[in-house]
Amino acid sequence: MFSRPSSEPRGRAALCVGRAVVSILAVGVWAVAAAVPSLDEAVRSLEGAYEKVTDLKAPFRQSSFNRTMNQTVEAAGTLYLKKPGKLRWEYVTPTPQEIVSDAKRLWVYTPELKQVNVTDAPEALAGPAGTFLQGLGQLRELFYARFLNPARPTDADGHVVLDLTPREPRPLLARLVVTVDPTTWLVRTAVVHDELGNTVTVRFGTVTVNAGLPDSLFTFVPPAGVTVVPAPGLKP
Repeated sequence: MFSRPSSEPRGRAALCVGRAVVSILAVGVWAVAAAVPSLDEAVRSLEGAYEKVTDLKAPFRQSSFNRTMNQTVEAAGTLYLKKPGKLRWEYVTPTPQEIVSDAKRLWVYTPELKQVNVTDAPEALAGPAGTFLQGLGQLRELFYARFLNPARPTDADGHVVLDLTPREPRPLLARLVVTVDPTTWLVRTAVVHDELGNTVTVRFGTVTVNAGLPDSLFTFVPPAGVTVVPAPGLKP
């Protein structure tokens, strides 16, 4: 979808990154601190904290594993989120790329290909994946939750690890594992599993919330000379 014959190797990497974003669906989430909480406390804290967040910015490192090809693509950049449903992923590596949505349209722009793909955001972000992109405010409604290791809810760093299964699994989101700092309730790591056994792991750096990100950050105007490729059936 995001590649072209003349740039197939790099285009394939860009495609992998682009698809990973839709599946990932921007997983910066937050909550109120707790020591070693019960499962119910952890879930309620995540939901309650998201209600207080209006926008978010965080650097990230991403690792996308393709099971069929036994190949891993590393990526890095900065994530921006804003309620309701706005997002911006700025990739620096492996290929510069911008993935932007104003909650109505979703643009995937790869400068190297001089091409931007456009689709309707509600379709691209439908279901549990889309809701998770906006936060975990509906965690109990959309996911079954458990500790990854019920006998030991935290990892070696003292972070709470939750294993989430969508109540209605989707091809790009069959399972989600999040590692949460119990002192800030910021998600430090998120691992997305799809139905084919592929995984996308995102590790977040320092997260800034409620900074007042402008709406203009979540709109996209194609630069001169860039080919616009609308998805079939794109609404006017």
